[in-house]
Amino acid sequence: MATAAAAAALVLAGCGPSQPQQQPTTSPGTDSASPAPTATDPASPSGSATPDATTAPSSSAAGSPALCKAAGLSAATDATGGGAAGSVYMKLMLTNKGSEPCLLRGYPGVSLVANATGAPIGAPATRDNTAPAVDVVLAPGKSGTAVLRYTQAKNYMECKVADAAGYRIYPPEDKASLFLAKPTTACTNADITLLSVGAFQPS
Repeated sequence: MATAAAAAALVLAGCGPSQPQQQPTTSPGTDSASPAPTATDPASPSGSATPDATTAPSSSAAGSPALCKAAGLSAATDATGGGAAGSVYMKLMLTNKGSEPCLLRGYPGVSLVANATGAPIGAPATRDNTAPAVDVVLAPGKSGTAVLRYTQAKNYMECKVADAAGYRIYPPEDKASLFLAKPTTACTNADITLLSVGAFQPS
């Protein structure tokens, strides 16, 4: 009897509920459903391509002459252009006094000044677009010309007259200037324009 009771107890124990198995735990923030963005993500600024600097166009052709600078030029005028309606037309000539060719491109800056180092008097010259701008290559000793018009100051009743010793001339694209002695009458009024100048042309 004792043996039978012990066997029955063992059978009942085998039919009892099983122990739950331990589940693995996950740490927050490691969910693989949200992958980190990569450097090539098109929405990211770092994913955009950077242009190759060597593909930028060159500003001037290789081997072309350098722009003419004031230090390598001399200035003169030729008044054979005559005058009309109170204006005098002159040829402004810039001559290459260096040993290498140089390039004149576009319009000079021209103002009337009290002396060689003085400030401009009145308004600077406006641009006359009658002749198109062209590249003018000056060999040593050669000149380019631009038409310069001076309107008589006495044409303007409101002109505040001042004596000018000559012209300050800036070659195209140059911050340095030349002084051309040519005494004349200027207007100090900034709203009165006495000068106009065209683009340089070959002589």
